[in-house]
Amino acid sequence: MIQAADFLAALDAAGCGPYVGVPCSFLTPFINFTIASPRHEYLAASNEGEAVALAAGAYLAGRRPVVMFQNSGLSNALSPLTSLTWPFRIPLLLIATLRGEPGLKDEPQHELMGEITEGMLRLAQVGCGPFPREPAEIAPAVQRALAHLEATSLPWAWIMRHGSVAESPAPPLRPVAAPRGEALPGEGPEAPVALERAQAIAAVADALPVPAALIATTGKIGRELFTLRERPGNLYVVGSMGCASSLGLGVALYRPDGAPVAVLDGDGAALMRLEALASIGHYAPRNLLHVILDNGMHESTGGQQSLSGGVRFADVALACGYASAESLASGAALGRALRRCLKTPGPHLLHVRVKPGALDKLGRPTLTPVQVKARFMDFLARGGR
Repeated sequence: MIQAADFLAALDAAGCGPYVGVPCSFLTPFINFTIASPRHEYLAASNEGEAVALAAGAYLAGRRPVVMFQNSGLSNALSPLTSLTWPFRIPLLLIATLRGEPGLKDEPQHELMGEITEGMLRLAQVGCGPFPREPAEIAPAVQRALAHLEATSLPWAWIMRHGSVAESPAPPLRPVAAPRGEALPGEGPEAPVALERAQAIAAVADALPVPAALIATTGKIGRELFTLRERPGNLYVVGSMGCASSLGLGVALYRPDGAPVAVLDGDGAALMRLEALASIGHYAPRNLLHVILDNGMHESTGGQQSLSGGVRFADVALACGYASAESLASGAALGRALRRCLKTPGPHLLHVRVKPGALDKLGRPTLTPVQVKARFMDFLARGGR
């Protein structure tokens, strides 16, 4: 058994942090110590996939995050692990617990995952090894993981068995601020939809200041941004549907210069990982603009109807703690809203109803994801220059 402080000291020496996690009883001592420690930053995520995407954003902004979760949530994390960190080569450190370890008594729902955890990690090309259980094992375990990150630019997971870390007292609960946002009148559902999606994308891109980072969700939104306004400050999230907003949260929280970060989301993508709105409202980055382009369908997969018609995205964002939220459907209203959002502290949400349809000559990013990542990180490191 080791002390959490000793393992964290080894990670401190490697410049690691923040720590992004979803609780597990096996992780309790480690998470409790991290939360209580004034030297470390812990970000709570609502699920494991969100934790991976948020950490990936922090990495793009120059940090070396550590993600922690129970192995039963590994399947939730597989989407961003296979379609975000793998194609973009984002080397995250992970701690996955081993509930259902073969030979040990555990709850029945953990039995199968205990048998296949290591195999699933290796199948997803995530390097893995045992979490240290003795002080002498800490340095070799950290060195092995860091060497893997350096050699592959892919994640490494420590598999934590029960009783690996000595008990730490539970930190005091912190009060959660009540939602503080401003509801703006915008344009109600009766207002006619006057915008093509491409027009809305161009309007957002043109309104942003030069140093702003712009992250576009997978599918035709990213493709239209590439076709219309390709630039080094764009990140085209070609996979991991629903993760663009969590990725943007990570970038916004840790961007060194604090310059604006905007996310172009889709209605289907936003609904797929609606928990991201809760995290954005809670951590409240002042420099984040979240734009949901809503045409009521999954257009990239053939135009199947989404469930957005019955969702009041602006109300959801306000209930989660966004600084402001507005729903609109015209170019004039979008222009006014963008000017307001860029002058006032966020996070802001703009729900923009757009017409179905895409550009006739719709391109695809000609850069590889690794090339897009490299220039995006360079853009952030140079302060958007």
